[in-house]
Amino acid sequence: MATASSFGAVFFSSAFAACFAEVCTIPLDTAKVRLQLQRKAPPPLPPVAAVAGTGWAVGAGGMLATILSIAKEEGVAALWKGIVPGLHRQFLYGGLRIGLYEPVKAFFVGGTAVGDVSLLSKILAALTTGVIAIVVASPTDLVKVRLQADGKANTVKRNYSGALNAYATIIRQVSSTVVEGIGALWTGLGPNVARNAIINAAELASYDQFKQMFLKLPGFTDNVFTHLLAGLGAGFFAVCIGSPVDVVKSRMMGDSTYRSTLDCFAKTLKNDGPGAFYKGFIANFCRIGSWNVIMFLTLEQVRRLFL
Repeated sequence: MATASSFGAVFFSSAFAACFAEVCTIPLDTAKVRLQLQRKAPPPLPPVAAVAGTGWAVGAGGMLATILSIAKEEGVAALWKGIVPGLHRQFLYGGLRIGLYEPVKAFFVGGTAVGDVSLLSKILAALTTGVIAIVVASPTDLVKVRLQADGKANTVKRNYSGALNAYATIIRQVSSTVVEGIGALWTGLGPNVARNAIINAAELASYDQFKQMFLKLPGFTDNVFTHLLAGLGAGFFAVCIGSPVDVVKSRMMGDSTYRSTLDCFAKTLKNDGPGAFYKGFIANFCRIGSWNVIMFLTLEQVRRLFL
């Protein structure tokens, strides 16, 4: 079992690696959120409106078109919308989920997690730390999604001036049409817990397993190339498994009209079809795949230097 001091060191090194990866990849995350929030296009716009680029233009050509559209219509800085709550989230969520992983894994195996550990123990440990971490960090996720969604093409305009203003507005928001309050910071907690527990298990357990597998192969050593391959594998598994709950989470956090997780799932399936649950898949893979590579490479180097 890790000591308090070793947990603190692992927590801060994990938080640093997660925050660095967030800064590098958040434009892809912004594009992913915009794509996931899209509904089916309404009837064709009048020629004037179509020329003006109103309404449903964002994301029509996929991830690259979405990024270019955001940069053109809202400015390049808009691609980093949500970076402040994103860093809040990664500091808490990234630090906790990775910092707790080894001690929780040791708990599941009944001692020190040394040598080969079963894949089931890795999955259980990652599911557990994912749940704990996101329950703490979910308000930061909500604010990040809302800031990213609050673009010109979005129909729900909140006009937050920044992350702190968003937290404060949500807590005190009471009007004839919107009633939120402090509990609203945990809007979408159900799909968020499901999404992050699943993705955390896919990322940490698969990275751990891929790395263990590669190190048994001839010619592989514990180096950057091995970390890169393991990170890519972890990202791919995370996106394939987590995309449906990720879409539901983004829609619930971006649109407060859904009554529950099941309501959001049912309406998305009815109105947009099953393909909607993998909307933004390429953007999501580019984001999570590159995020995992950057985060794990950074984490391994930081651990090698300081731990």
